[in-house]
Amino acid sequence: MGKKEKREKALNHTASDNGGPESNDDRPRKKKKSRDKVKEPRDDGVPLATEKPTVTIAIPGSIIDNAQSLELATRLAGQVARAATIFRIDEVVIVDNKNTSEDSSTEIMANDLDEDESGAAFLMRILRYLETPQYLRRSLFPKHNSLRFVGLLPPLDAPHHLRKHEWASYREGITRDKIDRGSTGTLVDVGLSKNVMVEQVLEPGTRVTVEMGTNRNLDAGPSRKIVPSSRPREEGMYWGYKVRYAANISSVFKHCPYQGGYDHRIGTSEHGLVISSSELALPAFRHLLIAFGGLAGLEECVEEDKNLKDKNVRDLFDSYLNTCPLQGSRTIRTEEAIFISLQYFQEPINRVSRKYESST
Repeated sequence: MGKKEKREKALNHTASDNGGPESNDDRPRKKKKSRDKVKEPRDDGVPLATEKPTVTIAIPGSIIDNAQSLELATRLAGQVARAATIFRIDEVVIVDNKNTSEDSSTEIMANDLDEDESGAAFLMRILRYLETPQYLRRSLFPKHNSLRFVGLLPPLDAPHHLRKHEWASYREGITRDKIDRGSTGTLVDVGLSKNVMVEQVLEPGTRVTVEMGTNRNLDAGPSRKIVPSSRPREEGMYWGYKVRYAANISSVFKHCPYQGGYDHRIGTSEHGLVISSSELALPAFRHLLIAFGGLAGLEECVEEDKNLKDKNVRDLFDSYLNTCPLQGSRTIRTEEAIFISLQYFQEPINRVSRKYESST
């Protein structure tokens, strides 16, 4: 199937996309009732898989539980979001360490008035909020206690976080109202001085990606087009990360949204193999997973998962690496390990990406 056919097929399934579909070809799809009052950003039914290599990080939600105040927890989540954006991460999986096989992200965020939500729910909410362009946040995120201190965080300033005066090939938007009763089309707020019109008729309050074209006249010209959120990425742009919930470490693998799963898995630990970044040779992966442990490391995550009974943590990963040997502190906090490790993996990942680019 050519790229054009893929794009046309994808356009039949436009909706919001952050939080990503949690399905795989080898398991039945279950229709779940959403009880989450927070409008899920971007879920357009478009598979995450594309030709370009992707990078996923898995982080335990329990890292939030160690924060001494709501403000410090918010700052910690902000560090994770900044790291994911700086290093162009495509997917962030939040691991909850629960003894269940279900990934009910709608359930853990169902009570959006709960002032004492779990670490996983808190981290997901902050990450999704920060990934969303500023001009869409008020419409997509109702007031919530967990968002009290987000104003203190530095912006991600990602490529899709466009200013009002900036023009780009694509913009994120939110659907408003139909043009009128007799016409077909929907108004979309894309953060410009005026809303733009698209041909598709969609329910209000849906986050979409709009192809803006070259005509900057918002009062005239053809209607803009809604495209899959993966389109900018296919053209080489970084377009933010998706956030996915995993009940436990085994669910990270089981509910991978990519066809074929993660074809290279890396675990990070102070007990891992020591090898310099320049000597690390990664295979030509399509979907790379880098997993981080919590206070007691990945070993504890595996021990607490009943689905991995009698499994050794090293059996779950293709590589088990220590990315910061000879550390001066007894412990490296997870938010610190993310920055250290993603810098460590940057050149090996870039080498794989360059091979992909040279072959296309």
